[in-house]
Amino acid sequence: MAFDATKKLTRANFQSLPVLCTDGAWGTELMKLGGKPGEVKDFWNVSAPEKVLQVAKSYVDAGSQIILTNTFSANRIVLAQHKAAQQVTELNKAGAEISKKAAAGKAYVFASIGPTGKMVSMGDLDAKEAEEVFAEQAAALAAGGADAIVVETQADLAEAQAALRAAIRATKIPVGVSFTFDSGKDKDRTMMGVTVAQAYEMAVANGASFVGANCGLGIEGYIPIAQAFAQCGKELPIWIKGNAGKPEVEPDGSSVYKATPEVFAKAAKPLLDCGAHFVGGCCGSTPDHIRALVDAVRSAQK
Repeated sequence: MAFDATKKLTRANFQSLPVLCTDGAWGTELMKLGGKPGEVKDFWNVSAPEKVLQVAKSYVDAGSQIILTNTFSANRIVLAQHKAAQQVTELNKAGAEISKKAAAGKAYVFASIGPTGKMVSMGDLDAKEAEEVFAEQAAALAAGGADAIVVETQADLAEAQAALRAAIRATKIPVGVSFTFDSGKDKDRTMMGVTVAQAYEMAVANGASFVGANCGLGIEGYIPIAQAFAQCGKELPIWIKGNAGKPEVEPDGSSVYKATPEVFAKAAKPLLDCGAHFVGGCCGSTPDHIRALVDAVRSAQK
């Protein structure tokens, strides 16, 4: 189907979406607005919604056809560490509503669900409990108006599976899963040793609407990962959001990403040629990176 962000996305029509550009980083953009290192920015959905809206809108203005939500850490496990487990519904619903307001019918909102910080495969968290945690978050995101959900920055196959299953069970919207590949000799495994083939197989088996990779590597580093996903099959469209290069740590402890918008533009055609269907940026990428990527994708499709 042609791109029309006012058209309702369903699990049935998802596969007919055209190639789309997503947004860039949220954390590093919120840092520019006064965020502190290590701070859980998800609380800003309630305490500083105007700043969250500013970031979301900046990506829509840059041409993003999909934007995420400021809800990466808003699960009960992470929030409990800040004595805020009771705010799961409030923070997630608000996060989705802010992104929907920014999207204003010009972009889809794919709500972000990140890891709990506990390894399900290692027994740190029971799989059933993990599903309950993620179902609670997913339901709140759907209630806030999210068009789809992306379970992202995953390293643990068991946790990713729990989150995917939970979000599918708790909502009626499309759900995808994205892993971080930054380990192994060829940087083609997650921190927990998950391969592209394992990630793809799990996603297909558990009803995902899309699968891919984000964070970890610079966007050019994800070109071979996109190709590897494409070689796994044609059941699922591929999602790629790479960082703006490798982070360099500043004296104050902050991370700086120095890959330019031109690097993103240069990666656009190779990513599309390898089979990527949704492309965007992760840590360090800005609206300027996305603007360059959008222009390059348009040129590649002519």
